[in-house]
Amino acid sequence: MLVGDGRGAGDFKATAVVVPDTPPHFIHSTLTPEQTTFFKAQTGIDDDEALKNHILQVQTRAYKVFPYPCIQLGTFLEHGMAALPVYDSVLKLGREHPDGIFLDIGACFGVDARKAAADGYPLGNIVTTDLYQEFFDLGHELFRTTPASYPISFVAGDMFKPEMLQILPPLDGPPPTERPDLSTLTSLDPLAGHCVAIYAGNVFHLFSEENQLRLAKGLAGLLSPVPDSVIFGMHASNLKKGVLHVEHGGKAVDGFCHSPESWAAIWDGEVFDKGKVRVDATLEWMDREGFAFWQMRWSVLRL
Repeated sequence: MLVGDGRGAGDFKATAVVVPDTPPHFIHSTLTPEQTTFFKAQTGIDDDEALKNHILQVQTRAYKVFPYPCIQLGTFLEHGMAALPVYDSVLKLGREHPDGIFLDIGACFGVDARKAAADGYPLGNIVTTDLYQEFFDLGHELFRTTPASYPISFVAGDMFKPEMLQILPPLDGPPPTERPDLSTLTSLDPLAGHCVAIYAGNVFHLFSEENQLRLAKGLAGLLSPVPDSVIFGMHASNLKKGVLHVEHGGKAVDGFCHSPESWAAIWDGEVFDKGKVRVDATLEWMDREGFAFWQMRWSVLRL
């Protein structure tokens, strides 16, 4: 998601809203061979045209929940998380820590989480969360599953509300509570200290500088103290820290963007004590059908 609507976020609203004027469609009008193989295996639909029509039907319904550009452009179909440099290390954490939880925030349909499960991360250790329950329900429709046939955990809620996510200091010792029953979660707080991997794909750029820091601190309190535990993701960025103004399709977008240097500085020194983590952040130029921006791919690794 490139931007958000801020609904349900109280005073912590997204910094900009873009509502595309065109209906949903596939980006570049097709799935890549890798995406085709994945979605055919996951949905059981072997015919190319039938698969495309099925995805378009779900996509159109999701667009009515809220018209995020990632839905309109079809970029939710991409395996963005799997393309990140740290992805193999995340799968290794899943193998080496039987109780280690993987948390996907802003999960939308849960495509990335399902990709991780398909690649070997234990399904019973995966938690997804989003503001809208409808997106999770549509995820089951997209993949033709049910909560019974595919028991992936989901928590709907606003991460800026204390009943969903409190700000706790990063743990240096054992978690304060036993690992919770993931099927009964109603907030993220019981996950404190149990998450060996936290993925934030296209989330942070939705918010102001102040609220990006607030969210970072909230996620840090969930991270396991186990070395190599990681918070990682991607989002719109810029060469220099500050508010970025972009115009596209007659619409203006204003959003706060960190640079790789300022992003590293808040995690290593503000969110975590200096020297407790290693931050890697790189920029890549993206062009989404004329909407062009720098995307930062990053990871915060506990030492």
